[in-house]
Amino acid sequence: MVDAWMDEDVHDVIVVGGGPTGMMLAAELRLRGIDVVVLEKEEEPSRLVRSLGLHARSIEILDQRGILELFLAEGTTYPGVGRFAGIPSSSSPELDTAHEFTLGIPQPVTDRLLEERARELGADVRRGREVVGLAQDAESVDLILADGEHVRGRWAVACDGGRSRVRGLLGIGFPGEAAEHEWLLGEMEVTAPAEEVAAVSERVRREHRGFGIGPSSNPGLHRAVVPAANVAEDRTEGPSFEEFLERLRTFAGTDFGAHSPVSLTRFTDATRLAEHFRSGRVLLTGDAAHVHPPLGGQGLNLGIQDAFNLGWKLAALISGQAPPALLDSYEAERRPVAADVLTTTRAQSVLISGEPGALALRRVLGELMELPEVDRLLSEKIASLSIRYDLWPGDEAPGGIVGRRLRDMPVGPGRLYERMREGRWLLLDPTGSFDAEQRSDAVDQLVEPAEGLPARAVLLRPDGHIAWAATEPAADGAGAPVAHPSPDQQGLESVIEHWLPQ
Repeated sequence: MVDAWMDEDVHDVIVVGGGPTGMMLAAELRLRGIDVVVLEKEEEPSRLVRSLGLHARSIEILDQRGILELFLAEGTTYPGVGRFAGIPSSSSPELDTAHEFTLGIPQPVTDRLLEERARELGADVRRGREVVGLAQDAESVDLILADGEHVRGRWAVACDGGRSRVRGLLGIGFPGEAAEHEWLLGEMEVTAPAEEVAAVSERVRREHRGFGIGPSSNPGLHRAVVPAANVAEDRTEGPSFEEFLERLRTFAGTDFGAHSPVSLTRFTDATRLAEHFRSGRVLLTGDAAHVHPPLGGQGLNLGIQDAFNLGWKLAALISGQAPPALLDSYEAERRPVAADVLTTTRAQSVLISGEPGALALRRVLGELMELPEVDRLLSEKIASLSIRYDLWPGDEAPGGIVGRRLRDMPVGPGRLYERMREGRWLLLDPTGSFDAEQRSDAVDQLVEPAEGLPARAVLLRPDGHIAWAATEPAADGAGAPVAHPSPDQQGLESVIEHWLPQ
């Protein structure tokens, strides 16, 4: 593929798209010393507030990398996790997380903090660089930019949104359901008194769950969402302010004296899932791989979690620490998660429609959610806390914990997540019964008390999911030590050898 006109520099990874997914991925790769360039077509960061917050699993991820405090300083914490379809419940199930809250934070702030993180770690972020062409062979990827420049990398990752140019260039199918409904979303100033805004919004929402207006997290502004008259043919163009005001008047009987809009955009209930998350040396993440209705606020969170899953795997492959099968596990693990989110957001779209059948379903589901088991199931779906990757078929670990993420817990004088900042494998072994010496270059071993550990010992992947757990007791019935090498020690060595071969 090398031609005379081509730049001789070959980057390890080219990230296409500088939104939250792309910046999270760039940061994860740079944490491990991988050469990364980010290509973003927009000259300036977007001011559109599409996402309002972060759920528990994303909050855990930020804590695991030591940057949560930066986000907490610029957001607002709300106890509990998001409600399924906004249905209230008096049930208070205990969720499997030490971070049982939602963080209200506008997307532009999230975007900025993640970009700052990526840049601090050394990512090369280039704005005003639009990808228009792509070619690849067995060794590298060549991206052609709108100005004719070529950028080459060993790998490329598309983080360029639901209308992904890269996905189209690859010819990856994006089947699903076309948009049937559209909403307009904006932030603006209003002159109406706060009491009037709240009262009108409450009245309208009794019949139209897709309507809402209230104070924004940006001081002095209000955020409003209102059903559009129809699905726009060209969604690349945002709505006009007059169109927004007209829809406010249609549903609320007033435009609240809205003026000075800061951002206006539109979104739909289109639901699509890429047929594959990889083609050769190019991978898809975030909205480039899946789009869905925004119910539950999971879109941005899902993209961050995709990047967290992919980053350490791609870095390990590039650095020669992992077999190709590890990268294959990205699609195997994340595509089912995306499919499940599509299912739950479809369901929530139906439940907020205001149709008689939907209202009946809301009442029935509301009664079921008074059962803690049901409330927990739906809450953990919204917060992405119940994900379990199928790492080892027939897993017999205690409680089926292999493949699940491990919550934060006290470990020695500190916390578990404080020990995960470098993104390495971690053997949590309070009794010092096991040995990971064969890969001490990649695996850290903690022989310290761990309060609430669900097994005698666990091996955590860099993303905090359990790759192995000890099943044997510390001693036999007579109190004698278990023979070594024990079956669990052999199992630990097998897992390390499989994912971290010498």
